[in-house]
Amino acid sequence: MLVRLLYASRPIAPLTTTIVDAILARSQESNQARGITGILCYNDELFLQVLEGGRDEVCELFNAIVRDRRHDNVRILCYEEIPERRFGGWTMGQVNVSRINPSLLLKYSVKAKLDPFTCSGRASMALLDELIATASVVGRG
Repeated sequence: MLVRLLYASRPIAPLTTTIVDAILARSQESNQARGITGILCYNDELFLQVLEGGRDEVCELFNAIVRDRRHDNVRILCYEEIPERRFGGWTMGQVNVSRINPSLLLKYSVKAKLDPFTCSGRASMALLDELIATASVVGRG
């Protein structure tokens, strides 16, 4: 059974390129072995990540993510059983939110700023779909 999990969290310390690169490299390596796909959106103030894969694998990974001390305020925005993957092209794609056109962010929230803590999980997922459609996701599977 496939599931999709969308969550948001806040980094404890300012994100550097080195930190983000390390997170992505480890994710891409371990996710491939687990059959997990997804994308990570980030800026200096938050992480927004979607994970897809088998229920046990996604739940185990999410439990490890919750224990990771590089962030806090971890909140599940959406969890659902799915018939097919939406993010199957990436073992962990990435989007630097600070590089997104603010008008795209305004389409899905009250202000032209990504804040998944104040909007619905459905709106956050719609934004991720649009990021895929506009080729804003980088990285490969």
